[in-house]
Amino acid sequence: MPLDPDRLAARLARDIEPGSIVNLGIGQPTKVADHLSPELGVVLHTENGMLGMGPAAVGDEIDPDLTNAGKVPVTELPGASYFHHADSFAMMRGGHLDVCVMGAFQVSAAGDLANWDTGEPGSIPAVGGAMDLAIGAKQVFVMMTLFAKNGAPKIVPACTYPLTGLACVSRVYTDHAVFGITPEGVRVLETFDTPIEELRERLAVPLLGDD
Repeated sequence: MPLDPDRLAARLARDIEPGSIVNLGIGQPTKVADHLSPELGVVLHTENGMLGMGPAAVGDEIDPDLTNAGKVPVTELPGASYFHHADSFAMMRGGHLDVCVMGAFQVSAAGDLANWDTGEPGSIPAVGGAMDLAIGAKQVFVMMTLFAKNGAPKIVPACTYPLTGLACVSRVYTDHAVFGITPEGVRVLETFDTPIEELRERLAVPLLGDD
């Protein structure tokens, strides 16, 4: 079966190197925080000015003044620090983040990212700090469903939605498979009960990988 968001978050968390400084984007990527073992020493950065964020807060842990950039209540780990929004963006733009994890509407075969506007009537564009993260993080991981609600693939030859960043995505984690964006093309790194031939039939981009 395709992976649900929690299992996909756990799968992505396994690929984050110990000691990394990581930003988790709004939405599904925030679930990754719940699957990072403290022994790994991963430090989570949040755009609204916190370093050392812990998992989501529940029950008595909830503090309305302690949230991530998506306004979801979170916990703090020992040594957590707080700073101005401008300082947070300076960290993002200055290349101090090892990994950022973001959602996407589309990712191109060249690693272009479109995640802030579909251009559809009534949609609310929301770029936030995504452009800064896309260009500033050393690695950009995308976490998304492989297909839109209408069945259209989200990994495409070229993005048709407004771009967030050019050639910035290094890996794409989806409910059906994990893909690496390489100079040679899109490589299937792992599948979740979906044969690679089926992926090749449904995606309009060549896929590298063993059958």
